[in-house]
Amino acid sequence: MPAPISPTDAFTALLTDEGRALLDGLRDYDPSQELATATRLRREHPADLVSAALGQARLRQRAVAKFGAEDAYRMFFTPHGVEQATRASVALHRARRFSALGVRRLADLCCGNGGDAIALARAGISVLAVDRDPLTCEVARANAEALGLADLIEVRCADVAEVDASSYDALFVDPARRGGRGRIFDPEAYSPPLSWAVQAARSAPRAALKIAPGVPHEAIPDDAEAEWISDGGDVKEAVLWFGTQPGTRRATLLPGGASLVGRGLPDPAVRPVGRYLYEPDGAVIRAHLVAEVAEELDGGLIDETIAYVTSDELRGTAYAAAYEVTDVLPFNLKRLKAIVRERGIGVAVIKKRGSAVEPEELRRKLKLGGPNSCVIVLTRVAGAPTMLLGQPVTQG
Repeated sequence: MPAPISPTDAFTALLTDEGRALLDGLRDYDPSQELATATRLRREHPADLVSAALGQARLRQRAVAKFGAEDAYRMFFTPHGVEQATRASVALHRARRFSALGVRRLADLCCGNGGDAIALARAGISVLAVDRDPLTCEVARANAEALGLADLIEVRCADVAEVDASSYDALFVDPARRGGRGRIFDPEAYSPPLSWAVQAARSAPRAALKIAPGVPHEAIPDDAEAEWISDGGDVKEAVLWFGTQPGTRRATLLPGGASLVGRGLPDPAVRPVGRYLYEPDGAVIRAHLVAEVAEELDGGLIDETIAYVTSDELRGTAYAAAYEVTDVLPFNLKRLKAIVRERGIGVAVIKKRGSAVEPEELRRKLKLGGPNSCVIVLTRVAGAPTMLLGQPVTQG
């Protein structure tokens, strides 16, 4: 019985003409038909190559959400690399910030499959991409070549702690935040630990460290700028910047690029629910900048512990979704079911913040039906369980 092929050899086989042709033919394959597909392909190709190609085809399909189809179907991935890779729009935002800071040569430590290195190279920055895993390095190198960026991206297989990056304008560090048991929440359990990354960042003229968006604010160094980034309303990551604006807290919302900078405002006052309810973007909430949004809207909080802002006046803002409130009622399932039935509500967007009620469970109990729609917000108002009904407002 032949010895099993190594992961690196299996990947290298995909870079041959036969491997690339096989992969190209799997672009639209259906994973639910994998057994039939594998059986058919093994009549013409080695079994190990077919297995590697099918695995890579699945990874490319997953990668489309982060990289877009045009790039994803030209690139290569490892399972861990897809999981931790930065979304292309976020990587592009960061690359543009580095470029605006005058960075021309950057060391990307813990480069993974090379997604950030690709964005940096496309911004005209020469990149040293470092990872300690040989297979990951082969994948990153193949991606640089596949996208025509090999002249700007040098891939080096090494322990990042042993790399001399003193000649580079900037560092970017993306520590591994997943282990054998899933996501790692303790920054000191990252690989490398956050403390090492911070020390490395302080030695460079400019640096950015990618961290989990749930990082406690007290863990953020005083000499770092902290930026929380959302894309399409979903919080994607936090970044610690060094050599920029120490102590700054920032929320950046993609794809538009609006960026809100903290001004150290006190918590907003609590006030009764007005005509409009504003739901701040998750990046704003993570950055603790709800007070800045409330000031912009001349509004207040509906509860001192709930990040909903209310106002009697409609004001445009890039940092919060707006809803016109039609009903403010103590939470009561029987009454809510009656309202839904009387108003013929067949489509309901159910939101919760500070409520123990699960939206999907509530949806089943409401038995929605009819031509109309509404937004139902389950929350607390001045400490009391409350349901708010309303409609979304389109802001210009």
